[in-house]
Amino acid sequence: MALLEVDSLDAGYGDLQILNGVDMTVDEGEYVTIVGPNGAGKSTVMKSIFGLTEYMGGAVTFHDEAIHGRRPEEIIETGIGFVPQNDNVFPTLTVLENLEMGAYILDEVPEDRLEWIFERFPILEERQDQKAGTMSGGQQQMVAMGRALMLEPDLLMLDEPSAGLAPDLVDDMFDRIDRINDDGTAILLVEQNAKEALRRCDRGYVLVQGGNRYEDSGDALLGDEQVRQDFLGG
Repeated sequence: MALLEVDSLDAGYGDLQILNGVDMTVDEGEYVTIVGPNGAGKSTVMKSIFGLTEYMGGAVTFHDEAIHGRRPEEIIETGIGFVPQNDNVFPTLTVLENLEMGAYILDEVPEDRLEWIFERFPILEERQDQKAGTMSGGQQQMVAMGRALMLEPDLLMLDEPSAGLAPDLVDDMFDRIDRINDDGTAILLVEQNAKEALRRCDRGYVLVQGGNRYEDSGDALLGDEQVRQDFLGG
């Protein structure tokens, strides 16, 4: 059953249109990856779903409810969490304060959810009093993901979660995303490490110049010679 449906979405920034009729779905509990060349509009899709771009046409529905044109603070209440690629932590706040900010719409911080996040990111419990801005890039990514998970979203959107990570940390990050998905949270991922993302996901979309080019299972896209040559480096 479709959790998220993107239908003929047009969006951009100001008067500049980036997306042209993008179609996309994410089913409940599904793991979907968006890949494509630089400038294809991958991150713009994520931002548009979350209300951070100029809506120009089409529709976005979540749980069968139209959310296009809404503000991010309204969309987060529907059950979508979003971790942008850059500037995704409050650097002067501690790890714990960052996580608590993820539950700002609630009357009180859900301690059981906090424990759930600490179980999946033990380093965050160990360093909960450390300022987030003093942590490594990989640790900051965990803080951002943990904060987005505080409201138990049905869909977690991740924009380039492995960007800037040391090679030995990339697999660990993907493993953590796998576990979040295994726990029942649907994942929509934009990722520069396209081959690894497609290996792990259920389905993938290839975007080119702001529009759909291919859609198939991750394995099928990896095995498609044209996709490999044009978008995955052979």
